[in-house]
Formats: sequence, structure tokens, C-alpha cells
Amino acid sequence: MPSPSSTVDATLTLHPDRALPADPGVRAIARDIYASVADLPIVSMHGHVPVEWFAEDRPFSDPAELLVVPDHYVVRMFVSQGARPEDLGVRPIDPSAPPAESDPRTIWRRFCAGWKYFRATPSRFWLEHELVEIFGVREVPSETSADAIYDRIEAVLREESFRPRALLDRFNIETIATTDNAWDTLDAHAALAADGLGRRVLPTFRPDAVCHLDRPTWVGDVDLLGAAAGVDVSTYAGFLSALRVQRDRFVAAGALATDHGHLGIDTTPLDEAEASRLYAAARAGRTTAAGTRAFAGHMLFQMAAMSAEDGLVMQLHPGVLRDYDQAVHRRLGPDKGYDIPLAVDYARGVRPMLEAFGHHPNFRTILFTIDETVYSRELAPLAGVFPSVRLGAPWWFLDAPDAMRRFREAVTETAGFANMSGFVDDTRAFCSIPARHDLARRVDAGYLARLVAEHRLTLDEAVDTAADLAYHLPRLAYRAGGAQ
Repeated sequence: MPSPSSTVDATLTLHPDRALPADPGVRAIARDIYASVADLPIVSMHGHVPVEWFAEDRPFSDPAELLVVPDHYVVRMFVSQGARPEDLGVRPIDPSAPPAESDPRTIWRRFCAGWKYFRATPSRFWLEHELVEIFGVREVPSETSADAIYDRIEAVLREESFRPRALLDRFNIETIATTDNAWDTLDAHAALAADGLGRRVLPTFRPDAVCHLDRPTWVGDVDLLGAAAGVDVSTYAGFLSALRVQRDRFVAAGALATDHGHLGIDTTPLDEAEASRLYAAARAGRTTAAGTRAFAGHMLFQMAAMSAEDGLVMQLHPGVLRDYDQAVHRRLGPDKGYDIPLAVDYARGVRPMLEAFGHHPNFRTILFTIDETVYSRELAPLAGVFPSVRLGAPWWFLDAPDAMRRFREAVTETAGFANMSGFVDDTRAFCSIPARHDLARRVDAGYLARLVAEHRLTLDEAVDTAADLAYHLPRLAYRAGGAQ
């Protein structure tokens, strides 16, 4: 891995106008708009913080394990500069592979030495926010400052006030949703409910693993689903029954949404006989690429039908070719940063689903993408006419200042603000949640300020809209607290 040059600045500071517009007049308006929403509670309805962190409420282990190892944004940047994921502590699942670096201080030193790699990236914004606002760090990360920063963060991690549950209050998180497998018994959520946190930490139903017939673990995962539901899943009918039982369990535990990350977005239903045939063949170990694609699209339609029954909001985020490097996938397992966006034909893909349920009073879907070409051409028009559709916030690779500005400019004129989901952070990096929401609020303040400067909105309207985007719209989109 090449050695980056030494850092330029000696003191780590956060400019109060960071990410606000450069034009002095527009920036002054943006300051007022941002100030009106900066302290609103966080509604985090789409995320991946493990529920066990809250249920067990244990101290975080060390700075590297908290801020570096699980963050695929961080790891992939170092890989792009010649490092191995293992150099940043990512542990292989292949027992024959060389072991990963296990010394957290060594990992942290490597991270600090590569600080310049993150210039102008959203990771830089989030990490700076975390270091300064949460940990009180004042040194710019570098080879020479790494140990002092590590010691400072480690001391904070040992404080009782830095346990996961306490951070819910410190971060001003009103509601946070986890993402849970379809076969989850939700015991951890039950423990949280018993401690009075059941309305604050909510489960989300993620059935992807049982909807793709060609996954190596598909049969075993379906059997886990059946065992959790207490239903015989040897037949397709039993499989659907088990999904309904588990969805009911999630609803009873406070879930508000499902989450679907298919590669494609086809929602064409199959007739029952064909679906049963494909299911039986897969149980017997016989799958085809065409059959797998058809069954996955069919299951999206079935999930929409079930959402129309039980009211769970259906989140769709297709178009990511995950685990692109198969050798890395075999060595390290899934979701290690080797994920590449693809083009998505949203208009044709969701047509069967929306023709069936787009006007259903109990159906709600939120459409996400990382294919920016569909924003103004497909997604904004869909959200601007179907009452069941909300347009998801910029997600994953688009969760960045310029991309978020492009999003607002591409969709608002067609969809309006009322058809948006509000911001979602979509992260496992717990400490980055306040930073991510803060950045979104700053970018929205800048966009709204321009509309005020152009006399397209009054300042009062802009302030009201900023509050909607930051707080009210996520609650409405996900029907949190009974909001519709």
C-alpha cells in the first residue's frame, strides 16, 4: 500500500458552515434554515445497527472495531490504494486464508496514515464529525497522531455513558430500525420491549435470503424460516404460510417495514403451479438462472400482496451487483465492499406491482436507487402519481453532498416534497448516524435556501419544509406512531 503524504493541518475543527452554499447571500439564508432543524430528533427508519448491541448493552471494544473494521466505505478506500481488507482487520471465513490483522492499534495506525485518501468524500465528513463531536478529538489523524487519538477514543469507550442504549439519548435518536432475517425469533427485540425500548428500537423484515433459489444457503435458510414459524415448508404453500406467520410476528414486535435488496426490479407474478414447480425443483437442488430470476420477481409481487394485507411498508433498493469479486467473496464472505451499481429499469419493473396495489389504501412502497439516471425519468413521475409510492433518499454511493443536491434538483419539481421518504442513513456504523443526518439537513438547507433566494419559496415555507424532510416525512412514510 502506498504511503500517503503527511497531513497539512495540525488541528481538527468543524466549520459551522460546512456543506452550506458558497454564495454569501444564499449561505446566510441556509444558516437560518439549518438552525431550525439542527436539533430535531433523529428518525432512523432504515439501518443495520445490530439489535444485539442494544439488547446486550455492552461497551464497544476498541476504536478500530468501532470505526474502521465494519465500515465498508473505509475499507474499500484502502483496498483501492493497494491494501488487503485483512490489513484493516476484516477477518476471512476461509480457514486456509492468511489471518487478518488482529491488533486494533495497528489497524488504527494504518487508518490514520491514510487519512488523506478521504478528502472530499462523505466518509471524511462523517468521520470528522464523529471524532470532534463525539470523542473530543482535536488532532488531525496522521501517522504521528494515531496513538494519541486512539487513547482518547479508547478512554471515551470505557465510560458508562457510551453504552449503546445511552447513545440513543446522546444522539437524540427517537426511533431506530434494525434489519432482521425472515427467520428471526426476535428474542433480542422482546428483551428490549421488556426494558421499555420496544417502541424505540424496531425490527425490519428482510426476506431476501429465502427469495433467491440459487443461493447456496437457500434450502437451509428456508428450513430456518419454517422452524421459526412452526410451519412445514416442504411445499410452496407452506413456504408462503411461514412468511405470513413471521411477518405477523414482526408486526407484533413493532416492525413498520420490510426490506428488499434484489438485483433486479421485476415484479411479474407467476401462476401458482409454476411457482410451486420452481420451488419444488429448488428444494431438490435443481435451479436455472431464468427460473431463479422469475421466482425472485414473483416473490416481490407476493411481498407486495402481503404488505397490502398487514400494512408493512415495502422498501425496494435494487440494482447492486454485490460481491463483485468472487475470490474475495469466497475468502471473506458477503458484503465486504465489493459492490457495483447497475442500471435499473424501474418503470417496467414495478408496473405489475403498482397496477395491482398502487392505489391500495393499505399498501406503501419506498423506492430507492443508486442509478441516478432514473430519478427524473422514472422514480419522480411514479412517486408523483401513485399514492402508494414514496421516493427514497439518496442511498449508499449517493449518500454524499453533491449527489444529494442532484437528487433534490432532479425529483422535486415532479414529485414535490410530500412524496419523499425523508433521510435514511442505511448504516451499521452507529456513531456515524448523527453525522449522516446532520449532513443531510445541511444539504437540504442549502437547496431550500436557493429556492428562497430565487423567490420560489418564502423563508417560512423553507423552514417548514426542512422540518418535514428531517423529521415529519420519515414518520409519515413509514407510518411511525400511527402516522399516515
